[in-house]
Amino acid sequence: MQMQRDRWRTTAAVAGIIGPLWLGGTIAALTVAQDSFMRELGWDPLRAPTMDWPSGLALGPHGAWLTAAFLGCGALLVPFASGLEQDLPPGSRVGPRLLALSGAALALLAFPTDPTLAGGPRTVPGLIHDGAFVLLGLTLLPGMVLVGARMLRDQAWRAHGLYTLATIGLAAPAFVLKGPAFYLFLAAALGWFLATGIRLTIRELR
Repeated sequence: MQMQRDRWRTTAAVAGIIGPLWLGGTIAALTVAQDSFMRELGWDPLRAPTMDWPSGLALGPHGAWLTAAFLGCGALLVPFASGLEQDLPPGSRVGPRLLALSGAALALLAFPTDPTLAGGPRTVPGLIHDGAFVLLGLTLLPGMVLVGARMLRDQAWRAHGLYTLATIGLAAPAFVLKGPAFYLFLAAALGWFLATGIRLTIRELR
């Protein structure tokens, strides 16, 4: 039984590594490959960095890759949150559960967005996409705050807890300010999941 639990935690930890690498790599590759398409949507990397980016990448000729990445990364972050919860010192489970909800919200972003400049009535998939983005904002950062607080109670996790709170200090203003700062939010959030997945994997393999 204990061996099965250990294997589950190790699998969950690896999921925390694969998910952000998959999503971040896909976004980076598609941003380069579909530059012309995104500019047709009104996106500009400096003047209009959040104009249908990164969600609009899913509407392009290679957009299926981003749809798969949203689904895959979101699905992987749910078990990752569960495995992380089992390794943290005792405390409230709200933080890990919020992280799991943020994974579900990320998966729901697979519903295609409505292009901002297209006009016309909103579509059901577009409304679901926007709702998922709101859910992501309401769960990700609060979940990180609560998880970071639990980490601070354990000597083995304390340094990572400080890193978590520092990440929130960078990501939260970037999320609110939008503009080019949104790149910082995305990099900080994905980087935190990746670093936490690596940290958890190392602990489980010892």
